[in-house]
Amino acid sequence: METHITHTKALSRFLQLLDGAFPSGAFVHSFGLEPHIVLGHVYDKNSLKKFLENIIKDQYQKMEFTIVKKVFSLLKEKKISHLLKEDKKYASMFSFEYAKALKDLGENYLKHIDFDITSPIVKEYFQNVKDKKAYGNELFILSAYAFELGLDVDTFLLLWCKKNLINIASTSLKISKIKPSEIQQLLFSFDDIIEEEIKNSSKNLSNFNPLFEEVIFSHLNLEPKMFTT
Repeated sequence: METHITHTKALSRFLQLLDGAFPSGAFVHSFGLEPHIVLGHVYDKNSLKKFLENIIKDQYQKMEFTIVKKVFSLLKEKKISHLLKEDKKYASMFSFEYAKALKDLGENYLKHIDFDITSPIVKEYFQNVKDKKAYGNELFILSAYAFELGLDVDTFLLLWCKKNLINIASTSLKISKIKPSEIQQLLFSFDDIIEEEIKNSSKNLSNFNPLFEEVIFSHLNLEPKMFTT
């Protein structure tokens, strides 16, 4: 009989770290939700669900899910030089503002978690970030910490993705007529969807996002926004 271990300390730590109310900072790219609402593409629970599903399929499956799995793999193989290269390469795939936000958040998270680190490879990576020899993207920092705590990659991605969907969906509250209770029910429905989509993530990185391109080309004055604290 297969034994499943629940890393309660790891789950507890990430519930705290990923809580936007905690002053470790928060970052989310709307991927065009506001202009989609203004242009009438997102107007109820079902259209919002389709929008969020497309974010997972067009963005996360090809970028975030893929890179996190690679980070975990490189940490397991103790390939620090490859990890540093991927960290830099990942940052180069974003706009300057987006990449800077990811770096700032990564360094801020590191200030909150850099204590009692036992994994040599995680400790070495964190030191490289502090020495400015690594870019220190948010996802790389959080992935390394999840690895340190023994959290499996799928669970980490589930927590991270759900947190982002909550933040993105919440931007619709003030500019749409979708009720908070409907958004809650919608987000509950994503629990099974996220697990399945994580399994189906791409093996190759890609930074093409049809949702973003659609908004930019259809209405140049309504760009997707980034939210940071």
